[in-house]
Amino acid sequence: LVTGGSKGEDYSTAILKQKHRPNRLIVDEALNEDSSIVSLSPNKMEELQFFRGDSVVLRGKKRRQTVCIILTDDSCGVDRIRMNRVTRSNLRVRLGDVISMNACPDIKYGKKIHVLPIDDTVEGLTGNLFEVFLKPYFMEAYRPVHKGDVFLVRGSMRAVEFKVVDTDPSPHCIVAPDTVLYCDGEPIKREDEEETLNDVGYDDIGGCRKQLAQIKEMVELPLRHPGLFKAIGVKPPRGILLYGPAGTGKTLVARAVANETGAFFFLINGETMQPQEGFEEAENNAPAIIFIDELDAIAPKREKVYLLGLKRENIKCIIIMIQK
Repeated sequence: LVTGGSKGEDYSTAILKQKHRPNRLIVDEALNEDSSIVSLSPNKMEELQFFRGDSVVLRGKKRRQTVCIILTDDSCGVDRIRMNRVTRSNLRVRLGDVISMNACPDIKYGKKIHVLPIDDTVEGLTGNLFEVFLKPYFMEAYRPVHKGDVFLVRGSMRAVEFKVVDTDPSPHCIVAPDTVLYCDGEPIKREDEEETLNDVGYDDIGGCRKQLAQIKEMVELPLRHPGLFKAIGVKPPRGILLYGPAGTGKTLVARAVANETGAFFFLINGETMQPQEGFEEAENNAPAIIFIDELDAIAPKREKVYLLGLKRENIKCIIIMIQK
């Protein structure tokens, strides 16, 4: 839908545009290597009513977020935020990307946290990791940590990466002197950690702006704000049909929506898998997005059912599950 206004603004992609908010900041390189600290200009600190040493929640791409301590930096631009490479990686952002920042006044002291090292950073390393790396890093520092984050610790002429596996309370807390640190368990494989870094997001999709806007309205809004649809008495759509030649990005779009909304994603291949399995697993992991690839292989036209040797019960089961 294109309006007939004086500027001819296209409202079909309006949902993709970011509104200007004072708490949205451009990512800039940090002047220190501490992943617990981010820096703002004094003017921006005053505008947002933050104080030096406050804990803030940073939100990046693909619904990633972390908690940091905020400090002032006179050399930082007004609409910029300085953060180091590790923090940028936790938020899945690069230099020049935009993140949002909010106060985190309710963050509590942690009872216990569980951290494990990344395997390739401790190869050939002997000794007690807690005494050499973790204890000096956290001692009297009151560092905030967030579940799923990776942080870098330097000691004994080595740099070791650790991942926060769990926190109590969850999902974030401050590591105080009486917080118990668990580091028992096998090191985390680098391959497993990098799999999450390669999750697809909206920024990884070129073009398809109008299609993405429609999908965000029909899928993302009901997932993020279900109470809104209930309040106005509108039932959100239960499914979307994506059609087009092979290689145009249908599966990519579905994965991006799942990653950006935090929903469980289950791919059903029409040629190789029974659909019942996908619906049952998605129901156990709700909210979920079920993507049925090659739908025509599962439920073709009626005249092709007997030619392809497909069971009518299988097709009937799909219809019943979708209606649920």
